[in-house]
Amino acid sequence: MARLPRMIALFALLVAGNALAQTLEVELRGVQHERGSLRVGLYVDPKTFRKEVQAFQVKQVSARPGTVKVEFSDLKPGTYAIMAYHDEDGNGELNRRLGMFPTEGYGLSKNPEIIGPPTFEESEFRVGSEAVTRIGIDMRY
Repeated sequence: MARLPRMIALFALLVAGNALAQTLEVELRGVQHERGSLRVGLYVDPKTFRKEVQAFQVKQVSARPGTVKVEFSDLKPGTYAIMAYHDEDGNGELNRRLGMFPTEGYGLSKNPEIIGPPTFEESEFRVGSEAVTRIGIDMRY
């Protein structure tokens, strides 16, 4: 019988741990075609925003016209930002003209109107205590 309280405590810890793990569902809207893939970087640190190799998580999915859904799981409540792009040529980076102007489709969480490089603050959103957070990102070409 001494094992029963220990098993109950372990079960309670597992349930509590899962209660903190949130899911983020991202809809990428307006994807123009099926060439290449869509890459979605999830960021938690303003200093690393848009630096994909330093992203908190990166998801890659096949491109298809219309709306494409991407899911991030096991997230803690907090502030995040997303930069997504349509990697049409499969080189693993957002192509830019003159090093500044995107030549492939891209999108940012909160769909901000931007002039110049986007910032974390312009795109930040909150994942709260609800089990699922849903956001939509408009792809710009």
